[in-house]
Amino acid sequence: MTTELVSVRYLVDDVEAAIDFYTAKLGFTVRMSAAPAFADVTRGNLRLLLSGPASSAGRPMPDGTKPGPGGWNRIHLIVDDIDAEVARLREAGVKFRSDVVAGPGGRQIVFDDPSGNPVEVFQPAAR
Repeated sequence: MTTELVSVRYLVDDVEAAIDFYTAKLGFTVRMSAAPAFADVTRGNLRLLLSGPASSAGRPMPDGTKPGPGGWNRIHLIVDDIDAEVARLREAGVKFRSDVVAGPGGRQIVFDDPSGNPVEVFQPAAR
């Protein structure tokens, strides 16, 4: 079992649109692409598996339930300057679910990838 990468799978509607979003807007690198079914992108130690409707992860369950994107579970990307990152992402056309919110651990904001999967950018509180 490898521990150098942490893997997360996101179901997406369009693998190529997801590749463009994660590489152009969030700095991920493509490790492998089998678009339109699947792609494997990385950022640091995060391996994000982008599974489209034609992938094995997108196949219906035995009861007929079809897996799909969305929800509130999300990847969490740490940034040094959330205000600058929000400005950069807004300039790139990203639409946010809310404004930046602050808590005891830091500041965060959530936005969606092209398929509706949430992504959080987070700036830790100064310690």
